[in-house]
Amino acid sequence: MRPYSEHYKELTRLGLPIIIGQVGIIFVSFADTFMVGQYGTAELGAAGFVNNLFNLAIIFATGFSYGLTPIVGKHYGGGRVREIGSALKNALFANIAIALMLVTIMGAVYSRIGSMGQPEELLPIMRPYYIVLLMTLPFIMLFNAFKQFFDGITDTKTPMWIMLGGNIMNIIGNYLLIYGKCGMPELGLLGAGISTLVARMAMLGAIILIFFRSKRYRTYAEGFNRSRLNRKELKEINRIGFPVAMQMGMETASFSLATIMVGWLGTAALAAHQIMCTVGQLGFMLYYGMAAAVAVKVSNYNGTGERSDIRRSANAGFHLTLAMALIASITVFLIRGNMGALFTDNSEVVLLVSQLAVPFILYQFGDGLQCNFSNALRGIADVKPVMLYAFIAYFIISLPAGYLFGFVFDWGLPGVWMSFPFGLTSAGIMFYLRFRYRLRTTKS
Repeated sequence: MRPYSEHYKELTRLGLPIIIGQVGIIFVSFADTFMVGQYGTAELGAAGFVNNLFNLAIIFATGFSYGLTPIVGKHYGGGRVREIGSALKNALFANIAIALMLVTIMGAVYSRIGSMGQPEELLPIMRPYYIVLLMTLPFIMLFNAFKQFFDGITDTKTPMWIMLGGNIMNIIGNYLLIYGKCGMPELGLLGAGISTLVARMAMLGAIILIFFRSKRYRTYAEGFNRSRLNRKELKEINRIGFPVAMQMGMETASFSLATIMVGWLGTAALAAHQIMCTVGQLGFMLYYGMAAAVAVKVSNYNGTGERSDIRRSANAGFHLTLAMALIASITVFLIRGNMGALFTDNSEVVLLVSQLAVPFILYQFGDGLQCNFSNALRGIADVKPVMLYAFIAYFIISLPAGYLFGFVFDWGLPGVWMSFPFGLTSAGIMFYLRFRYRLRTTKS
């Protein structure tokens, strides 16, 4: 393990701030789920359905923004500082265009929400919450573009602090607006949505202010101001961003489409699904935080041509991810019986949550594997094949398995969740094999 020791240290240094920021997001998700669950089971079920639909758009948006990281990382590794500002400007333009596309698509989905087979009593709660979340999409995409710039120059701490500040603002807003505290109106689930919107606007404002006003980033800001939009950089951003967005979008789509199937099982199943998805996001964000550090270091080494360090950095990232997966699995196994009770006092929901512990544990290895090596491929800008692999894993394997286990075999909610180990693990294996092949053929 000696050749990996320096990579462990460097990935931990870069990955820990990303993980802290990601955990902050999950903490807000936990707080949202807890506060909404305490307000009512119907609101919890409505939040579960809408959040899972929007996760698809948000993850797609995040994946597209990741197209900037290998570009910035390669420039940074090669010492081409001023070119980074130009890449950021073009990335912001591309991200806002994608945001407008997603708003249009999700608006069309909103018009069909009543025909998706969901419980009728939840529709009046879902609709206003959906509209507010729709308004947050442009702010998410612009913030993500700036975040990828900071990550690409190995400054992962600045976005971390901004995200933590936004998370605190979101939680305070939830308390005030869900329950109507301190003279504020009692808005229930809608209050949680408004709080999220305000926090995301504030985070974008903060990161813009730091970029243009801090002396530390003056050289990058000068490159930004002097550059123009150009077809070459936009094409490169789209070439990397779209495949990553499609890969992450298809993964999330498997969860979102599974949520529609869960809705066929009733409000209690939706509520349990939302609780377990919130818990599952914790593991995903931990893995993706470390994997993002892998993408940054791999892109830096790609800029300097150090092939052996590319391989070692990717393998070291997977070692660290496996350790996190083991800790997550043991924790969920130990608290499985009481996990649902942290969010609701509905006994049926609590029982369903405990039944999901086994499929949850089974997919942790595959989730860590696919996170790590999809980001390693992103670091070397080899992203086109991941679209095909993701399609096979999530649409050919995962979704049919969920329907088979959940409804043909009549296993119910645990059966739908048994699809996730199959999809995530098969994706991880394909990404890993592609990464090995790419390094071997490039070296030769």
